[in-house]
Amino acid sequence: MILVVILGLVIGLLLGLLGGGGSILAVPALVYGAGVPLAAAVPTSLIVVGISSATAVLPRLRQVQWRLAAVVGGVGAVATFAGTAVNRLLPERWVLLGFALVMIVAGVRMLRSSGQDAAASCALPSGGIDWRHCLPRAIGAGVSVGFLTGLFGVGGGFLIIPALTLLLGLSMTAAVPTSLVIVVFNAIFGFTAHVSTADSGTGIDWITAAAFTAAAIAGSLTAARLAKRLPAARLRKGFAYLVFAVAIFVIAQNLLGPTA
Repeated sequence: MILVVILGLVIGLLLGLLGGGGSILAVPALVYGAGVPLAAAVPTSLIVVGISSATAVLPRLRQVQWRLAAVVGGVGAVATFAGTAVNRLLPERWVLLGFALVMIVAGVRMLRSSGQDAAASCALPSGGIDWRHCLPRAIGAGVSVGFLTGLFGVGGGFLIIPALTLLLGLSMTAAVPTSLVIVVFNAIFGFTAHVSTADSGTGIDWITAAAFTAAAIAGSLTAARLAKRLPAARLRKGFAYLVFAVAIFVIAQNLLGPTA
């Protein structure tokens, strides 16, 4: 249980500091750190990520781009059910290997990102959004992130932040809280999709979920105070290397370990 609390703190810190990223470690942490079966780890991770993201966004509600969050989150909510359906069709080993591949892609994105606010045609000089150019990109981002949420049990913040900054032109100040709101959307509907299609034998360990969530909340609240003091670029790079390490571990466990 101590390990669960430590992992929860780390995930909450990452969510609060980067607007995402911690969720990609939640499933491996539950499967390999807490010994939770994958079928229960995915919905459990969505509980942890959803509640901790909601907590992290509370001090930053005024900075959220609500219309954009509604579009990306609404489209993503529908896509989570498709991702969940695919999750049910695949063997556990292939789901974890696919998850590791997504982690590697996310890590590469984080290393390549300069962390600077990018100018894009979606951003208006007034600070608003040019919906004529932005809507197709927002819908595409919502579908991709929502599908991955249902398939792997991730909130998708590691994909949302690059989409909001590099494709849509939001500043990091607005992108982080907006990403957290979208993650909450995806987590709620992803959890609903998994619970509604779960087998009767699939059960969530609520004690583990509660401990993990409480630790993640504490981490996200701490991160809200630290966010302005720590260099985002250095945090992003350090997290990327951590993601690579976890991905390699997952791949080794599933390729070199005993067959299920």
